[in-house]
Amino acid sequence: MPSRPADVRARILGTFHVPAPLPPLGLREHGHFEPTPGVVAERVSYGTQFDMRVPAIVYRPASPPAKSAPAIIVVNGHGGDKYSWYAFYTGILYSRAGAVVVTYDPTGEGERNVDRLSGTRAHDAIERPEELAPRVAGLMMTDLMQAVSYLRGRPDVDPTRIGAVGYSLGSYVVAVTGAVDDRIHACVHAGGGNLDGPDEYWDNTKPMCTATPYRALSFLGDRGAELYAMHAARGPTLVYNGMKDDVVNIPNHGEEFFRDLRARTIRRIGNGARPFDTGLDADASHRPFFVTRPVASWLRQHLRFPAWTDDSIRAMPETHIATWAAANDVDTDPYYATEEREGGTMALGADVPGIPRDDLHVYADDEWVALRNRLTHEAWRVRARALLTVASHD
Repeated sequence: MPSRPADVRARILGTFHVPAPLPPLGLREHGHFEPTPGVVAERVSYGTQFDMRVPAIVYRPASPPAKSAPAIIVVNGHGGDKYSWYAFYTGILYSRAGAVVVTYDPTGEGERNVDRLSGTRAHDAIERPEELAPRVAGLMMTDLMQAVSYLRGRPDVDPTRIGAVGYSLGSYVVAVTGAVDDRIHACVHAGGGNLDGPDEYWDNTKPMCTATPYRALSFLGDRGAELYAMHAARGPTLVYNGMKDDVVNIPNHGEEFFRDLRARTIRRIGNGARPFDTGLDADASHRPFFVTRPVASWLRQHLRFPAWTDDSIRAMPETHIATWAAANDVDTDPYYATEEREGGTMALGADVPGIPRDDLHVYADDEWVALRNRLTHEAWRVRARALLTVASHD
């Protein structure tokens, strides 16, 4: 392994073909609406690889704080996008706290899906050659890094208080991106972050976005400890899971796994930096824990939300997500809607409305049709394959 952290970051970015420099942001604004009193949702899009576009909904307080605000980027799990309940719930919850929150469609979902659908997992289709898989992971990293660039350019955002929260697949994206992008101050890995060893869970999950890319990091040696040592040099990190989470193998890891990973990370830090924090919910399975009280309290500590205090968080009511979704006609993924999984989540706050899907479109129908070849995963794949073809003839 290279001796200097800058060399390690460069090798990781190169392994996943993340452009250097990052692509032009090309920010475009597409209007706004108020999903609930006191919260404004802005429709924006920004650039990513190959002149493609990322559609996003950005939540902010209707009355901005006197000083620049903290910000959060939501990185979805498999099948999730800006239409997912936890994406817009997070946006409203934390904008009420005084933060700016970016939610966006990952490749293959929502407005980046060829049929403008959600829950398709289109990027999971196995494609050859194998080199295409690290490029998929690199696209997801680029999308997140471009969201950071976007937030740093907003005059109402404090660039030193930007956080990224990832759920499931998003936990992996944040784990790798947070190790190489020190512009992110705080990271949360929910329903994941249990970065294990050779031929274990993360080496054998979805090939295109996680397993093959994670194997590509084998040059790091002890991948989990090395990545978290890089996180420690960047800033605070929280790994939060349900003890019953059989989606990402938590029952076979448990508390001892995280104690050992943390100890190995500490041995690599060497400069007194703080290793990652952990949290385990004994009764829960796979959930986006960043909408819950314990993780909100952790984020408040590190991002300093202007409208919240420790006492106010402790006093806030909670919402049972399955009950809320039924009452507000909110679509949930049936696979995750069970009581042990997302349905049983006790989310912080109350009176968060369901948002109609059409309201979360960034593009009007005719505009989306016209731009489809600059949005969809299939269009990105054509461009990526063209690069592979050129490389094979060099």
